[in-house]
Amino acid sequence: MKRSFQIIALCATLVLAPLFPNTGAAQEPASEESAEVQDTPLRIPKPDLLDLDSIRFVTDNDYPPFNYLDEEGELTGFNIDLMRAICDELSVECSIRTVSWNRLLSSIKEGEADAVIASIRVSEKTLRQVDFTDSYYHTPARFAALKSNPVKAITPETLSSKKIGVIGGTAHEAYLGDFFTESAVVAYGTADEAKSSLREGKIDFLFGDGVSLMFWLNGTSSEGCCEFRGGPFTESKYFGEGVGIAVRKGNRKLRDALNYGLHLARTEGRFEELHLRYFPLSFF
Repeated sequence: MKRSFQIIALCATLVLAPLFPNTGAAQEPASEESAEVQDTPLRIPKPDLLDLDSIRFVTDNDYPPFNYLDEEGELTGFNIDLMRAICDELSVECSIRTVSWNRLLSSIKEGEADAVIASIRVSEKTLRQVDFTDSYYHTPARFAALKSNPVKAITPETLSSKKIGVIGGTAHEAYLGDFFTESAVVAYGTADEAKSSLREGKIDFLFGDGVSLMFWLNGTSSEGCCEFRGGPFTESKYFGEGVGIAVRKGNRKLRDALNYGLHLARTEGRFEELHLRYFPLSFF
């Protein structure tokens, strides 16, 4: 599945995760105040790095600002620079190449690569195929509405009987079905169809991936029609445990080494430096 977004110099709805998050019980729809960033990572022991001379990464090239081709055709983005920072911290030679989105996980399962750094969510489905490092960021779900829409607060009660657009067959649709039971959920086959319906006033709200919506809202294709309403939704049961680096099932040595590299990048300030470079504004 290819993902294409317009590159803009505005903040994506990136929620930096603690490198060693705790998973909790299911939650009700979150408020803006409920999403917090933990700035102090736990200390972890240095793993065995002997015989770890190089790491072969793969990514895709169509998910700005995380991984994409710049105007000169060079692979760049938050994930790419984070990979380089990790490899510097571990003093390991690294290479990276692009493959299609549907080939990322199979590349490491088939031994063509050692790790995937491409904003793949940690979920029950992906964990059946590969192992992951600890999460290093989350992309919450968000609601968007026409700027003229008078409803400001987002709760199941305030959206009762309202038409909510969503991409069919996604975790976002499942979440609406469980929590917004009195709303009229309208499922679309593509994100473009759902966004067009919101812009044209055919639906009252659109619920989906916060990063995708942020770039659309601040890009030209939205025609300035809409804005976020309410706070982020981060329930792990529906939206995963955040984003991590994927490795082959059972490759604990590489997973531990990458976790240690993430830890060093964060404690030495390189992680925050990258965050400010790519996401200079508020997370929300």
